[in-house]
Amino acid sequence: MTALKAVTALKKARRRMVPVAALAAGAAIALTGCSSGQISQTADQVAAINGNHADIGKIALRNVHIVFPAQGTEYNNTKGGKAVIALSIINNSPSVPDELTSLTTDLGTVKITPATGKATVELAPQQTVVAATKPVKAASPAGDAHGAAPTSPAAPTSAKPDAHGTDHADVAEATTDPEAHPILIEITGLSKDITPGLTYNVAFNFKQNGTVQVQVPVDAGATERHESDKSGAAEAEHTGGH
Repeated sequence: MTALKAVTALKKARRRMVPVAALAAGAAIALTGCSSGQISQTADQVAAINGNHADIGKIALRNVHIVFPAQGTEYNNTKGGKAVIALSIINNSPSVPDELTSLTTDLGTVKITPATGKATVELAPQQTVVAATKPVKAASPAGDAHGAAPTSPAAPTSAKPDAHGTDHADVAEATTDPEAHPILIEITGLSKDITPGLTYNVAFNFKQNGTVQVQVPVDAGATERHESDKSGAAEAEHTGGH
């Protein structure tokens, strides 16, 4: 009698398991259908080259990279040609100025073009200087293609303090956007082709804070996402269905 009850209980348990298994299978099929044709997040991403960074004393170098050559410019990043280094240089000292005296690399001869009216690349305390091929933001009408470099607080001014003792010219000078007044750093007579994806050693030499070696990557330039003729339809179907 006991054995008969055990067999009956087992049959009932099996009957209960059948609809549960069917439901699980149906859920798996639904999930599979939902994900089919879906474009993954990584497929929508574009590889990017981030600039390197380095610190030496009170000087910080940020987003250091060799610029990808644009069409219609004199830069080609090929042997015998020219290339441009872009970066931001920050003097974090609260009181001591510095100066970028030179760059050295086995890629070629480095030419630094200071801002108009400047013989050197000066770094006043708490000042940021940007190196680029052209102003990142609109410069003042008086500036040329490279604008005028941010000047130190000690620069002469004709403005006078107001009734509260505030010199408005000094305030405007201190808040000048450095991206509107970049310097230019060129590598001329390249000894080899410069290839995106590789890094190249460049030494930055400062008058007060010394020399720092940086492995400088190459900007890969703008890249576009490639899709098959079915990817757009699959993505639209997935979006509309869910």
